[in-house]
Amino acid sequence: MPFDAIVVGAGFAGLYALHRLRGLGLSVRVFEAGDGIGGTWYWNRYPGARCDVESMDYSYSFSDELQQAWHWTERYASQPEILTYINHVADRFDLRRDIQLSTRVTSAIFDEATTRWQIETDRGDFVSARFCIMATGCLSDAQLPPIAGRETFAGHWYHTGHWPHEGVDFSGQRVGVIGTGSSAIQSIPIIARQAEHLFVFQRTPNYSVPARNAPLDPDYERRVKADYAEFRRQARESRIGFVVERSEESALAVSAEQRQRDYEQRWTRGGLGFSAAYADLLTNQTANDTAAEFFREKIRAIVRNPAIAEALTPRDYPLGTKRLCVDTDYYVTFNRDNITLVDLRKTPIVAITPKGVRTSEREYAVDSLVFATGFDAMTGALLKIDIRGRDGRALADTWAAGPLTYLGLAIAGFPNFFTITGPGSPSVLSNMIVSIEQHVDWIADCIAHLRARGQTAIEATAEAQEAWVAHVNEVGHMTLYPLAKSWYMGANVPGKPRIFMPYIGGVGVYREKCDAVAAAGYAGFRRS
Repeated sequence: MPFDAIVVGAGFAGLYALHRLRGLGLSVRVFEAGDGIGGTWYWNRYPGARCDVESMDYSYSFSDELQQAWHWTERYASQPEILTYINHVADRFDLRRDIQLSTRVTSAIFDEATTRWQIETDRGDFVSARFCIMATGCLSDAQLPPIAGRETFAGHWYHTGHWPHEGVDFSGQRVGVIGTGSSAIQSIPIIARQAEHLFVFQRTPNYSVPARNAPLDPDYERRVKADYAEFRRQARESRIGFVVERSEESALAVSAEQRQRDYEQRWTRGGLGFSAAYADLLTNQTANDTAAEFFREKIRAIVRNPAIAEALTPRDYPLGTKRLCVDTDYYVTFNRDNITLVDLRKTPIVAITPKGVRTSEREYAVDSLVFATGFDAMTGALLKIDIRGRDGRALADTWAAGPLTYLGLAIAGFPNFFTITGPGSPSVLSNMIVSIEQHVDWIADCIAHLRARGQTAIEATAEAQEAWVAHVNEVGHMTLYPLAKSWYMGANVPGKPRIFMPYIGGVGVYREKCDAVAAAGYAGFRRS
């Protein structure tokens, strides 16, 4: 069955892509692996799942009627509320009729003879489309660690990224959580309040800043809605896709007393704005050390047991070079009597057993296991699909040494193929919805440009791609980010190439570059 465009994924990116392409008069089919729409917010239903970008920022801007009518209840929206919002958008813009749920795309093959993509699914669909648009998400391919004996565990186990929709009651149970990244930091305080005893297995401690979540301030909501257009403009031109008070000073240019006051003010306000306290926190190790030590002092002040506080204190990577976490009562939870922190740097996990987790030191018997072990970020979901471009070349081969893209939008050798928030774009270093809207608008404008000129194909040149990859690497290595063994670098997946995948140049700067490419007649692309 022929379509103008196939979109893979029905999260925030896929829904907006459908809306925009339909507005161009294109026939579109969206394939979604889940039984419902929502992407990240459909799958991640673990206790405490919540966005770390404030709700007035983490929402669509393409419809003023939508943004004026919708009311968020909290400063940071919870997973259920975000999923309700996504479903409201789908109904409001009549999107469901072009979405096929419970369908996983298994292959996308470019047919050079017809300049069309041939797409197959696990339900036996075989369709063709002029354009293939991947809205598969940056954090959607859940990873289970390769620990021996996992299949022998006699209790129940869960991954935070594939949580049962009916929820899980841990009352009266001994529970083990493996991992201390964002989903663990959000869920551990809630699980600890339920469980008889909670064992937290930590390999790498994380920096986390209080969320200070609260009901949404009605005065703040009114002020934003009174001039939402300006609020959105500032977000689009900012570095990270939402507006925070930024200092242009060096952390080393002020007194220690002033630094302490500034850090304390950021900590008290809460949220991701902490990293903007000084201009050089992510580029200068000495400046970063001042902020990192502030966090360490906070952990020592909150956690009563000095040995536990020390184990929770990050020391081997700069603050912010792994995703800064945002929490509610994370550190204070370790003052509870029913929680045990297991430091895997001292006693690594040897195996999962029928009864629980065995480390090099002892066995921990648990009734349930929670794997808060993250995702094969940015490339995993794409590489799970058999994607083949010109001459039958597989994307897996093209990316064998790491992802190669032009602008994070297109790949040389893969005509009419677009990746929304792909590697080489700001994506996970930004407010995702701002980046999603920017990419979808750019793709839609590009397709309209082609159609207006009677052209059928557009493809990134190898030269433009090579130059862009070099630029992404150059900018990335001007920062401290590559010093951390993070999922930004692919370090959480055994055997994955270690490359800093997102573009650190900033959302506003990146938008200008993309707009300049389009204004120059799609410089770096070959059209036919």
